[in-house]
Amino acid sequence: MGYFAHETAIVDDNVNIGEGTKIWHFSHVLSRTNIGKNCSFGQNCVVGGNVKIGDGVKVQNNVSVYEGVEVEDDVFLGPSMVFTNVINPRAFIQRKDEFKKTLLKKGCSIGANATVVCGVTIGEYALIGSGAVVNRDVKPYALMVGVPAKQIGWVGISGNTLNFIDNIAYDEFATYRLKDNNLEVLKK
Repeated sequence: MGYFAHETAIVDDNVNIGEGTKIWHFSHVLSRTNIGKNCSFGQNCVVGGNVKIGDGVKVQNNVSVYEGVEVEDDVFLGPSMVFTNVINPRAFIQRKDEFKKTLLKKGCSIGANATVVCGVTIGEYALIGSGAVVNRDVKPYALMVGVPAKQIGWVGISGNTLNFIDNIAYDEFATYRLKDNNLEVLKK
């Protein structure tokens, strides 16, 4: 076993967990889940069955990653952020065959207490502000805040807001260009 699970954590059978991953207090990983290398799950996290999580993912306290969610490498999930997996839930109706796929692309970050409504894709390195409600797809590098979430700017790979001069911006990781209301990475 190349991962760490706290003595109060529960890891079901038929789970693949990568080397260097840490699963902390009172967390539960359900069957048929794949978790990459060097991930961290804070206390009281639940990772549902049939979930795929990439390498280097950081999941903070009180986060449940439900079936239908796929998380690529280097994603950050802030404390108590929420995923949904059905658009119209009812306690008295089984809708497990209606789970919608939610995809979090490489390097994106979701702030504390944000909600991600099922069926959306959050683009590479996008940043979702704390408390935001994401109910539609998010462009790569977009900075999203509010209820419902609206784009208010762009962030670089660093997570810092980009400031543009003649549609060009920089951070310590890359050079960026705004073109047709999309962000292009020119150099890494």
